[in-house]
Amino acid sequence: MQTRYFALIFGIVYLLVGIAGFIPGLITPHTDATPNLTVDTLSGYLFGLFPVNILHTLVHLLVGLWGVVAYRSFSSSRTFAQTVAILFAVLTIMGLIPVLNTTFGLIPLFGHDIWLHALTALIAGYFGFVAPWSERARFSEVEGDDYEAQAR
Repeated sequence: MQTRYFALIFGIVYLLVGIAGFIPGLITPHTDATPNLTVDTLSGYLFGLFPVNILHTLVHLLVGLWGVVAYRSFSSSRTFAQTVAILFAVLTIMGLIPVLNTTFGLIPLFGHDIWLHALTALIAGYFGFVAPWSERARFSEVEGDDYEAQAR
């Protein structure tokens, strides 16, 4: 899969997850064992697994929209994948630190979000940092050195 298609597919998935976060029937209420959230609008577990609230859902929508827009060119999709890899790696680490796992009460980052963010960071890291070099080599060998034009 090419980096551009990663951005498109990832963007569509995150847009769908963001939309799902606005459907109350898909959100299971928090239990007493969950950390305190200052922002508790649409707060709960999406699909019964992933902690969300309105801010978390809006972030999903923005990341998804960015991915769809980044699909338009190789360089923007590579930048998107690199940024997502770094951002989601940071979110993974924040989710592991008790004082940061609610982003100061604003966005829940605990529970199943930790492994999902780690997996996302790894996949995005591949498409942001590793795959562009193999794509560049493939296009250079086959059709010349103008990689940006070839990747479109």
